[in-house]
Amino acid sequence: MGSYMANISSTTSFTLSGFPEVEGLEHCLAAFLLLLYAISILGNILILFIIKEEQSLHQPMYYFLSLLSVNDLGVSFSTLPTVLAALCFHAPEIAFDVCLTQMFFIHFFSWTESGILLAMSFDRYVAICHPLRYSAVLTDIHVAHMDISIIIRSFCMVFPLPFLLKRLPFCKAHVLTHSYCLHPDLIRLPCGDSTINSMYGLFVVISAFGLDSVLIFLSYALILRTVLAIASQEERLKTLNTCVSHICAVLIFYVPMVSVSMVHRFGKHAPEYVHKFMSLVYLFVPPLLNPIIYSIKTKEIRKRLCKMFLGPKL
Repeated sequence: MGSYMANISSTTSFTLSGFPEVEGLEHCLAAFLLLLYAISILGNILILFIIKEEQSLHQPMYYFLSLLSVNDLGVSFSTLPTVLAALCFHAPEIAFDVCLTQMFFIHFFSWTESGILLAMSFDRYVAICHPLRYSAVLTDIHVAHMDISIIIRSFCMVFPLPFLLKRLPFCKAHVLTHSYCLHPDLIRLPCGDSTINSMYGLFVVISAFGLDSVLIFLSYALILRTVLAIASQEERLKTLNTCVSHICAVLIFYVPMVSVSMVHRFGKHAPEYVHKFMSLVYLFVPPLLNPIIYSIKTKEIRKRLCKMFLGPKL
């Protein structure tokens, strides 16, 4: 009994399981993931640099894009240390408090991204449905207030999670499914009652991702109604084209996120590698593809990139 209680009270670290399914190919996987990290980090830094330098991009939509790039950098840097430690240095141990800190930042940046995408959909709604009021509604001050509100909302939602976990006794094997700490992974390990944690997690998912996705859908329903009222087909296509980048960003964020949630909720008997793959897609794809999409679809960013890499004559 005494050793059991000691086991409960002495939770000081977790073991990150990494990718045992690819035993013998760890170096190849590490090289591939490092390449993805490099592309993601470089791409988002370039987006920030171009928006800062290009005067024509000093507009509300690109202020939100800047925040999205900063947020994507946060996602990448939140997972990079433990992925490197587990794959490259074979150091899968992570301290309990460090794990909770990493979990906090991963979920903070995830929920912040959802709020940024909602703000960007509002920007598109005002620009298309109320173009004459755009400059009055989305002033620099209003954009700054929206950005701060998004960050405060995310912080307030994530802040209770580490404390709700710290109150629980951990007496099971301290082995995590992923090479980073996620809340759905951590709440499987306590031997105490984790109902409050599960209910709060569900509440946050519904109130953040659920509400944001509904409002984004509503924004595009109103945008589509306005676009269909335009007489010229060419003008309709031109107007819709201004939304393509944002629609892609929404899809590459919400589709993997919904897939991860479905696997965690209903795929408990699915092979472990399925959970790992879906989680990798959820955390790696948006930071990787967002700068690529906006570089391709935004003329000013595309021209600046061509000038930087191919020379001023182009």
